[in-house]
Amino acid sequence: MRVAMTTAAAFFALTVAACAETPAGKPAAVAQATPAAPAAAPPPALVKFEIKNGGIPASLTGKPGDAAAGKKIVVGRRLGNCLACHEISTLKNEEFHGNTGPVLDGVAGRLSAAEMRLRLVDATKVTPDTMMPPFYRTEGLNRVRKEFVDKTILSADQIEDVLAFLVTLK
Repeated sequence: MRVAMTTAAAFFALTVAACAETPAGKPAAVAQATPAAPAAAPPPALVKFEIKNGGIPASLTGKPGDAAAGKKIVVGRRLGNCLACHEISTLKNEEFHGNTGPVLDGVAGRLSAAEMRLRLVDATKVTPDTMMPPFYRTEGLNRVRKEFVDKTILSADQIEDVLAFLVTLK
């Protein structure tokens, strides 16, 4: 009970402080308000790609990716989060490898770079009912939070970086 009263008292004090008038006669909340930020720039347009023989043969960026940067995306819980579903034994020092997706050990011996790129861009093109999210698609998605509408999970550069890491898994 005492905690609830203290919390209520703190809330009341903050409310009173926010509504207090400044020497200029304006409420403090108005006096300290900052102008609205300018509208965010539209997200970059998706790079056009062509699917041939079950893959995307051309780089999305026209240059090879960075395997070290790709590894960071693969293990990062806020970007690729690949380990949430896949196991990669060369990354055994990372915690919590998943088992809902295929083990990625030796993936570069099973799939070409073009086939892996397509799976990263949009795995539903290969397996329509896959759990793997389309990392480079903005159309046809369900229940997208407002701030992520028209945005891809990974950029074209990040797709190429992840691919550069995956091709090292032979």
